[in-house]
Amino acid sequence: MAPTKERLEQLIARSTDIVVATDRKGTVVSYNDGASKILGYKPEEVLGHFVGQLYPDLDEAKRVMAAMRSPEYGGVGICETFRTEFLTKSGERIPVAISGTLIYDDAGHEDGTIGFAKDLREILKKDQLATCGEVAIGLSHEIRNPLAVIQNQAELLERDVERLAGERDCSVETERLDAIRREVARIADVVERLGQIAAGDRYETVEYVGPARMVDLRSGRLRRHERDPRLEGVRVLVVDDDGGIRHTLAEILEAEGCRVETAADGALALAKIEQGGLDVVLTDVVMPNMDGYELFTTVRKRWPELPILMMTAFHYDKDHIIKRSRLEGLEGVIFKKPVDSERLCAALVDATSARRKG
Repeated sequence: MAPTKERLEQLIARSTDIVVATDRKGTVVSYNDGASKILGYKPEEVLGHFVGQLYPDLDEAKRVMAAMRSPEYGGVGICETFRTEFLTKSGERIPVAISGTLIYDDAGHEDGTIGFAKDLREILKKDQLATCGEVAIGLSHEIRNPLAVIQNQAELLERDVERLAGERDCSVETERLDAIRREVARIADVVERLGQIAAGDRYETVEYVGPARMVDLRSGRLRRHERDPRLEGVRVLVVDDDGGIRHTLAEILEAEGCRVETAADGALALAKIEQGGLDVVLTDVVMPNMDGYELFTTVRKRWPELPILMMTAFHYDKDHIIKRSRLEGLEGVIFKKPVDSERLCAALVDATSARRKG
């Protein structure tokens, strides 16, 4: 087995990060393969030269030296993950995080430095992409809500057209509704792709099926159907911060025979729940003041028999809200706006039927 010093030198030489050591005058005495690959300088171009050539300017080199002697960055003689920049042979400034230490001789005098630097380009690029993803999530949510209103209002209009179809020719109205549906679908497809920008390693809602009912409310042509008598008189509280969504869901559910109350956030919803008389709560996830998860946990503690369904426009669970709620007994999750009324009604029937059986 090689002596410890030789093994250490081999590890440093083969490290993929930048490792540079200097003497007390700042002359480079060690320069590893990782540094050569990242910075572009061959060892013979750096060894024996002042370390300042690796920095954009002399002031930056002095700033790093001062950091190693300051107690602010890990203690005197130690520098932990200090942000700076190196200058490659091609002239590119690259962000790095340096962790270094002063080296002392047997008499306790400063004899040089050794620094380990991490190239931050890929890390910062991922951070920038994550920021873009957050923007994409927000835009996706903001666009989905008005799209849901348009889509669901078109479905309600189609029902009216179907009722009038026996009295007069409604082909023109039907064609116009079809055109609305097609254009909404095109916009929804763009929003879908926008949302995928942020998909990456985010939690997918569809992964959290488990014992909870997951309903994918994909938009589609409204099919003629009979009202389910099991929903007649069912008292539903719809909770969503978007007024258009609240109004549209209320119209859909009232047309199915439900008695509907609405609230703009979780706090207002609690006030309505306290009044009693509800059979099920249908709540959005992302809301101000009190979000869907806070509402769910509060209701579960105070009114454990009251079923709750969560509804979200997202395909992923950024803050683990869906996952946490499912693990805590959430009855169901409805995702993807706009709403398919038949599937929504099926989810409500399941939730309220389970309550009646219990």
